[in-house]
Amino acid sequence: MTSQTLKTPDPDQIRRAPKVLLHDHLDGGLRPGTVVDLARASGYDALPESEPDALGRWFREAADSGSLERYLETFAHTCAVMQTRDALFRVAAECAEDLAADGVVYAEIRYAPEQHLEGGLSLEEVVEAVNEGFREGERRAREDGNRIRVGALLTAMRHAARSLEIAELANRYRDLGVVGFDIAGAEAGFPPTRHLDAFEYLKRENNHFTIHAGEAFGLPSIWQALQWCGADRLGHGVRIIDDIQVAADGEVKLGRLASYVRDKRIPLELCPTSNLQTGAAASYAEHPIGLLRKLHFRATVNTDNRLMSGTGMSTEFERLVETFHYTLDDMQWFTVNAMKSAFIPFDERLAMINDVIKPGYAELKSEWLFRDPAAGPAVTSGSTGAVS
Repeated sequence: MTSQTLKTPDPDQIRRAPKVLLHDHLDGGLRPGTVVDLARASGYDALPESEPDALGRWFREAADSGSLERYLETFAHTCAVMQTRDALFRVAAECAEDLAADGVVYAEIRYAPEQHLEGGLSLEEVVEAVNEGFREGERRAREDGNRIRVGALLTAMRHAARSLEIAELANRYRDLGVVGFDIAGAEAGFPPTRHLDAFEYLKRENNHFTIHAGEAFGLPSIWQALQWCGADRLGHGVRIIDDIQVAADGEVKLGRLASYVRDKRIPLELCPTSNLQTGAAASYAEHPIGLLRKLHFRATVNTDNRLMSGTGMSTEFERLVETFHYTLDDMQWFTVNAMKSAFIPFDERLAMINDVIKPGYAELKSEWLFRDPAAGPAVTSGSTGAVS
């Protein structure tokens, strides 16, 4: 096995590598300059900072409290400036542009339509403005030489009572840019079982949904999301680590819930930097993603909120590469996992994997051999495997 095959990718290779994003909030990914512009245009005068650089720092520092509840408070400012059609269109278009420039080839972006009605828009008008913005962002990305496909996930708030209404909305727009449904917000005190009617409706309609579970709250939240609600994916799901025991000699024992999650290949929408901010993990080295990768859970890498976390997909992978010495093979493993778990039809997922993702990584790997022809044929590192 050559040193080339075990080499970790550099930041430029990470940025150019095709990436798939399943867990990203539209109202958590605005450009700081856009927040300032929209606030001025709408007369919103409650921003803590008036200059983009200072505002960006404020969002990151406010989100670094270690509390999910405090983290969620930062969204009051972004939602406040996303109350018109033009604002929603702009934010969605810039979201697609920014992700494409970061090497993301497929993304599912979630937002709660019920949080964008203060300017007089209807739920339908909110969805249509965001969808149109995503299509515009895809077009601009193509003009810049990038490719991306963006699908929307409509989110209902756990503490509210509009989940069935939002689920019905997601179903009406399922072939018009919306690919699924989600519930979000503080987990403690607001279990997913409060929204069973929405989940039962989606199952009857053969529609897809993910549930924020196992982030700030533990195993009961995950169990309810899966066994009572029937979630297709777990939003975060990081607390599944609580059902995994590692002995002093390194022997690993999975509890029944963890075994079920792994055996059923239930996707985990892991968001490392966000998890550190909300206290779900103490450091990147201690983040459960390292063990979950070794145990071949269906783990995926995500951003959650790019503005609040000061992050992007390339940044997330840079931190994981630095911490766990991941190779391009590992990055491809996470990316294929995510694409397999997307809420678009199977043939479209397969085409993305075979026509975009695998060729993209093969090209990056070939660069090493080009640099050193004497290295011989590439061999995958021992940290990877075919299991996904």
